[in-house]
Amino acid sequence: MSKVLIATDWLAACAGCHMSLLDMDERILELLNHVVFTSSPVTDLKHPPESGVAVGVLTGAISNTHNIEVARRMRERCTYLVAVGDCATFGGIVAARNLVGTQAALKRAYLETESTVDGLIPDSAELGRPLETVTGVGEVVKVDIFLPGCPPRPDDFFYVFSEVLAGRIPVVLPQEHFRYD
Repeated sequence: MSKVLIATDWLAACAGCHMSLLDMDERILELLNHVVFTSSPVTDLKHPPESGVAVGVLTGAISNTHNIEVARRMRERCTYLVAVGDCATFGGIVAARNLVGTQAALKRAYLETESTVDGLIPDSAELGRPLETVTGVGEVVKVDIFLPGCPPRPDDFFYVFSEVLAGRIPVVLPQEHFRYD
């Protein structure tokens, strides 16, 4: 039986969700008997292959035009898309920017912080243009599975991957699988 192809990527995120995925410890070795990670932000291969993957995993919020491009590419190249973490699910902590507005947040972060000297707000097409409103991935593309948490516990990752490998869409019930410890 061939292995299931999985691609991961992150948007506006802190990397905590990817670290939690790695925290499955020895269970990740069990998982690797059944899957191949084709691309990841922590490997040399950054984008899902054009030929596609079974499972795409996105962490982080949609906060700029580059994030939209990454989310759309992942959606186009995967059969099932999993939005992982509170940021990908509903914007999470990144969406706190919505409370003050994008320009005010950029001004504070790059010009007004106590440690800033001769600050400059980054302006590069490579970085993408900031959006006025930060959202979860599901506001931009169809998401098949939402895995909330900040970050989700390694047990939650293992549950979701086990269900997908068994050919089932996981039923995510916060009271059973997802606690904020």
